[in-house]
Amino acid sequence: MKLIINHSSMQPIYEQISGRIKELILHGELKEEEMLPSVRSLAKELRVSALTVKKSYDTLEQEGFIVTVHGKGSFVACAGQEVLLEEKRREVETDLELAIRKGRSCGMSNQEIADLFHIILEE
Repeated sequence: MKLIINHSSMQPIYEQISGRIKELILHGELKEEEMLPSVRSLAKELRVSALTVKKSYDTLEQEGFIVTVHGKGSFVACAGQEVLLEEKRREVETDLELAIRKGRSCGMSNQEIADLFHIILEE
């Protein structure tokens, strides 16, 4: 599994790792029940602490994206479509909020933003 970590980013490394793995799962590049690299091997590959990778895996497990079986490893969870769709909806919501903030920052009214949204929606 190829992950790229930006050591100069303001985003913590464990969040970068969990975010990238989440993207791979959401885009179908990591399939249900597929085994993830061990904590130690991924830490070695990325040249980061094993504790950092463990924190990433713990986060992904709490969010329902992976399942860890003691002594066997971590696997992509058999997440229902609802979990995946909800995550994508949150991404869309975040993108829309950003677009609205950008519009307001350049002086657009709510009506102008709504009109633009409807024009784009009709395309």
